[in-house]
Amino acid sequence: MTQASKHTLSAEVREREYSPSSCIGGNYAPYIEEYATLSKAALNSASRHVELAYGSAAAHTLDLFLPEHGDSEPLPPLLLFIHGGYWQELSKTSSLFAAPDCTQAGIAFAAIDYTLAPQASVHDMVLECRKALRWLHQHGEELGFDPQRIIVAGSSAGAHLAAMCCLRGWKDDADLPAGTPAAAVLVSGIYDLQPLIGTSINEALSLDESSALTVSPQGFDLTGFPPSIISWGEIETSEFKRQSQAFAELLDAMSVQYGTSIEMPARNHFNVILDLARPNTSLGDATRALFASLPVTSTRSK
Repeated sequence: MTQASKHTLSAEVREREYSPSSCIGGNYAPYIEEYATLSKAALNSASRHVELAYGSAAAHTLDLFLPEHGDSEPLPPLLLFIHGGYWQELSKTSSLFAAPDCTQAGIAFAAIDYTLAPQASVHDMVLECRKALRWLHQHGEELGFDPQRIIVAGSSAGAHLAAMCCLRGWKDDADLPAGTPAAAVLVSGIYDLQPLIGTSINEALSLDESSALTVSPQGFDLTGFPPSIISWGEIETSEFKRQSQAFAELLDAMSVQYGTSIEMPARNHFNVILDLARPNTSLGDATRALFASLPVTSTRSK
């Protein structure tokens, strides 16, 4: 592990810069309500949906949506979504909005829950998300998707957790199976957690410099990191933009193949993720192109 960059901003400035709602007048409730409304509609319209447990803890659950699939067709790929909420809010229940876009494109979709702070540390959450990904890979064929074509995606804190799922050689957990995940879509993420120390965000997280470094992908050797899309909204704070740009630059400097960096015009921290798999949007089209680039490896039917 290399050391992530030291923050140099004052605590007051960091408080504002790491408050994504500061760019939209402070009220993000309508966006959370939109997540819930779209997710409820996704559930109501789903023809092939199941809720599953990937572990024994109460939060170790996921929702899986499958596209219609012929017996002789290759198994569909999977988009695994990890929700944001600063590691202390939201759940999979309001994170299903991309399911219809995925299944209509022949892509399976899953959203996971994980234990939130303060009941769990960020380190614990990383282990849980990696556990979910490992479980999905193990059971992919029996569930009806191709375990070698899993793309992990996340928004905000979820993008951080998704990035941590992509690390190889992380000393705190065994590597995930080779080629897992096959790619990543990281939206409005935080990849260096040190700037959060001293802000109100950290009250529930209890990060110190040592624990922040342990879960900051910006400070790790990214050898083996999969092809990735790094995206953020035009209407975001300078620090959120800097975090995404710095992580994309690090991937590029280390010769890690990643698809593209995308700043989404007229999108903010909360609604940019709605374009995750939406057709005729820059982010949605890039996500679909990333899936199209993955070689088909499994043709077994459920």
